[in-house]
Amino acid sequence: MNLRGVDLNLLVVLDALLREKSVSRAGEVVGLSQSATSAALSRLRDLFHDPLLVRVGRQLALTQNAQNLIEPLKDALSKVQQTLMQQGGFDPRQDARTFTISASDYAVLVLLGPLVKRLEAEAPHITLHLIPRSHDPERMLHEDLADVVIEPSELLPDSDFPSEPLLSDRWLCAADSQSKVFAKPGKISMEAFLNSPHLAYGIGPDRQLNLADQHLAREGVSRRIAVTVESFVLVPFLLRRTNLITLVLERAISELGVSGVIGVEPPVALPDIHERMFWHPRHTSNLAHCWLRGCLRETAAKIQAGTALIG
Repeated sequence: MNLRGVDLNLLVVLDALLREKSVSRAGEVVGLSQSATSAALSRLRDLFHDPLLVRVGRQLALTQNAQNLIEPLKDALSKVQQTLMQQGGFDPRQDARTFTISASDYAVLVLLGPLVKRLEAEAPHITLHLIPRSHDPERMLHEDLADVVIEPSELLPDSDFPSEPLLSDRWLCAADSQSKVFAKPGKISMEAFLNSPHLAYGIGPDRQLNLADQHLAREGVSRRIAVTVESFVLVPFLLRRTNLITLVLERAISELGVSGVIGVEPPVALPDIHERMFWHPRHTSNLAHCWLRGCLRETAAKIQAGTALIG
């Protein structure tokens, strides 16, 4: 294929068609009428000698050739866009930009909350979309569904995506301060830990447990799970006026400051959690993305240095 004979605007339309799998929605994305988008699709089919989108029932599906085009086309258009945008640099005080960050509600509470306050003062035209964690965070990056994914490094130990460490935190055993589980103030025995009803944090239809609960399962520590909940932030509130206990990250307890709920050292050793930010290499040198990652790095460093652990 000789690029000299190709209208490069067609590639923008193709990118929208591959993402939306709909002529009308793709037209809306690129600002073309449905008839103009259909005409562009016809030209693209001639160009690639492939139908690209085929009807399956009442919907359109991508051919294998179209599927193979998604990633290289996205990378190429992203590089062109970044090059054009960086001609004038990036000024967070003046420039309008939108970023999407995928993170757990723990990371939103502890890290992204302070980041939002910082950006309100330093980058008034920046919009942040904070979206929930995904069971497939690497797909989020591949498909540009998120600019940055914040995940525990323990969950992505072999990722090929560029990344940087942000925060570490430790697990505490939390319960209502008046609970019967405390044989002594601020102490919980192994016997009480094993025999008490547990509140567990799990996400998704398969109730994927948090890293601490997964560690206990691997170690063969058997407990009775009485309640599961998907929101990490709700966990301390559900403990009040019950005999439930749970494993929760220390900063979540201190940030929420739930009255009557305390955290103590668990009677079993648990590995710390290490939050890390991941991004696609297509964004590594982008000035706006570099600025965002720098803000995350600096915000995390202040939190890491300023939080005293309970002794």
